[in-house]
Amino acid sequence: MTNATVNDWTFRAEGVTKKFGEFPANDGITLQVRPGEVYGLLGPNGAGKTTLVKQVIGLLKPTSGSLTLGSYDLVEDPDAARQLCSYLPQAQMPIDSFKAHQVMALTGMIRGGDPETVRRRSGEMIEALDIGEWRDTLGAKLSGGIKRLVGFAMVTVWPGRVVILDEPTNDVDPRRRRLLWEQIRRLGDGGASVFLVTHNVLEAEKSVDRLAIISEGRLIAEGTPSSLKSQDRGRMRLQLMVVPGRATPEMPAFVHDHTRVGNNVMATIGEVDSAHAIGWAQELMGLGEAEEYALAATTLEDVYIRMTGHTSEEVGVEVPA
Repeated sequence: MTNATVNDWTFRAEGVTKKFGEFPANDGITLQVRPGEVYGLLGPNGAGKTTLVKQVIGLLKPTSGSLTLGSYDLVEDPDAARQLCSYLPQAQMPIDSFKAHQVMALTGMIRGGDPETVRRRSGEMIEALDIGEWRDTLGAKLSGGIKRLVGFAMVTVWPGRVVILDEPTNDVDPRRRRLLWEQIRRLGDGGASVFLVTHNVLEAEKSVDRLAIISEGRLIAEGTPSSLKSQDRGRMRLQLMVVPGRATPEMPAFVHDHTRVGNNVMATIGEVDSAHAIGWAQELMGLGEAEEYALAATTLEDVYIRMTGHTSEEVGVEVPA
């Protein structure tokens, strides 16, 4: 037990370290998530996000540090962790032999929901996510995107105090992805603490209250999207599409930093150098070095690139430690 009051359902991680041999997959991570908060957990492949999540839900035990939810010690009581936390993993749910509406209701009742409420909530989730035409379809016949939405509904039809969503929008089409983000926001508004594990930095920026950036097992930044972008005020993002097969052009002095993914070069410049940047990009196009360019305000992804050296496009499926 902790010193938290009975009604305080804040999640707290204090100095969490998890080592595999001498390798620290998590290294002294401290953070807290309040009820009603949507909290983003961002980081490149292998940063330690999945390892942290597995400790929260009681599948791994920290080497040192503590994990608490309200008055519950999640390390000493992993059964409470599994009861109080709902978890949507990256992998698809094993629902091939169930109809969509059946598996939602079944999961909710297993988690302790009364049958009438769970069935009503299942219907509401089906409508909210616009998947009614697949209500009576077996999971084996569902597309990856619809399976993902059904999995989300399974986890949230009777949510725990903490809801952990690992890449919830994977394979989901753009229209239903917007509906999914609305439901994620509603989870927070309903009082749950929502952990959003994602590499989609641009979408996360619009949906989270606060976020943490993890790199090489360490928490390297935490705050609201606006506060994390404060260092980039007065800067712009120049996006340059290099002709396939051409080398990255030499950067002019006004470029603060840049990275290349495929044929796409993203550079950060000062607002005062916007005209110079446009002229340089147009010159490269005239020389046949670049195909197109775009100039826009900096985003949270620019912060992410600067802090981790990665872009969201570089991040694939995280391999659990």
